[in-house]
Amino acid sequence: MKVWAYIDHHRSDGLPASWEALGLAKTLGPVTAVVLGSDVGALVKTACEYGADEVLLAEDACLAEFVAETYASTLSQAVSSGTCDLMLLPDSSRGRDLAAMLGVDLNTGVLVDAVAVQACADGLTVTRPIYGGRVLVKETCSTRPAIVTLRGRAFPVPDRQVGAVGPLNRLAAVPAKAAAQVEGFVRAEGISLSSARTIVSGGRGLAGSGPDERESARRGFALLKELADALGGAVGASRAAVDAGYAPYEQQVGQTGRTVTPDLYIACGISGAIQHLAGMRTSKVIVAINPDPAAPIFRIARFGAVGDVFQIIPALTSALKSRLAR
Repeated sequence: MKVWAYIDHHRSDGLPASWEALGLAKTLGPVTAVVLGSDVGALVKTACEYGADEVLLAEDACLAEFVAETYASTLSQAVSSGTCDLMLLPDSSRGRDLAAMLGVDLNTGVLVDAVAVQACADGLTVTRPIYGGRVLVKETCSTRPAIVTLRGRAFPVPDRQVGAVGPLNRLAAVPAKAAAQVEGFVRAEGISLSSARTIVSGGRGLAGSGPDERESARRGFALLKELADALGGAVGASRAAVDAGYAPYEQQVGQTGRTVTPDLYIACGISGAIQHLAGMRTSKVIVAINPDPAAPIFRIARFGAVGDVFQIIPALTSALKSRLAR
């Protein structure tokens, strides 16, 4: 099976999920890394070091910023004129856009949010979660090439072989008329939720029920930030907290926010609505802190603490700082 792995990046900053895709691709057959952009020489080198047998590179000024139509038309042309049985893409916002457009352009099957991939007699079988992660289904794609997006942190990053090189073949960029154009970017502070190994999330429960609920929520999220910093992690939030204005949307975890799979997820003052669980229940270890012992979040948590977040979090942060400083 000839496997292509799309290297998702923002201005040459490779998404960690791209290296996960390369690692999975190596288990399925010879792997070709596909890099699109402008001034991305360092990215090509990194792709080889993470296991690419060869690299297909389209480097052009029209690819300097991610414009879905141009990237999709360039990829479609490359796949049509090359040999590709399977295209793997990270399940990022850019990856999902490209997967959908490639499926239409190439008239082929698209399987999304995969947590396992294997070749079979009928083609390719993918395992992915549905119903908020409560059920895993297996789906088979019999068309070629199959287009598959991979859930971030569902696959290991391969060992990096510093100095490894491979053949480089160049592609022509295919500009396409786009309905939108990039005006600029505002970089969010802190660690990305998508790549964070540890996430400390807060919910509406941080605000309490008194007249100073906004101040209470502000203090609560400040405590979560201190804990997240001690663990080298990121701060998340439930939709209720975001809707109330206690946290920005980019921190929202759940069905209408980010889907995350960290090694450790600490839910503070989060009751556990199904919409929130849909975005984090595949976390490897879940810890819940809530004053209500009947909160649904405890049903999926490996560890739980019933009590006041404002008492537990400072004590936990202090203990961790002391422990990690040893």
